[in-house]
Amino acid sequence: MLNLQTLVLNADFRPLSMFPLSSWHWKDAVTAIILDRVSLVAEYDEVIHSPRMTMRVPSVVALKHYQPWSGFPAFTRYNIFCRDGWVCQYCGEPFSAHELTFDHVVPRSRGGRTTWENVVSACSPCNLIKGNKTPIEAGMPVLREPRRPTRRELAFASAPHLHEAVHHSWADFLYWDSELEE
Repeated sequence: MLNLQTLVLNADFRPLSMFPLSSWHWKDAVTAIILDRVSLVAEYDEVIHSPRMTMRVPSVVALKHYQPWSGFPAFTRYNIFCRDGWVCQYCGEPFSAHELTFDHVVPRSRGGRTTWENVVSACSPCNLIKGNKTPIEAGMPVLREPRRPTRRELAFASAPHLHEAVHHSWADFLYWDSELEE
């Protein structure tokens, strides 16, 4: 159906994260609105329906309770791809987000955990070839040892993806090219 993202702001109306930009799928935002966890700030023109209600798809929401920044970015698929530069860590080829998967360096079946230090970006062919083996067993060394990045490192890694097209309702909350007033 709709492939829209919702900008997520902290309670102070600043994005939770700029690098990568904090957003949720619109369905998650609707759930958070219904559960009264966020306030609706802006909407898309698209309308959704349920048996009991009709509403416009949320474009921007703000958390009701302030979330302090932690020293490290969240462990997410997008952040893994950013850390690894959108490059398969086995073959070294660049890919878009929908072409990448993530791979456990030490397979989960062998005790490998889903952590920054054990997960890397991989293209589907490399992931299938490696399978349930370690990189040494598969003859596929990892290009860069996986590690937990800082927010600063992730910000620089995500820089090429910063200027994605965003909805006009997000502009008031993003200050990338805003002019300073005297």
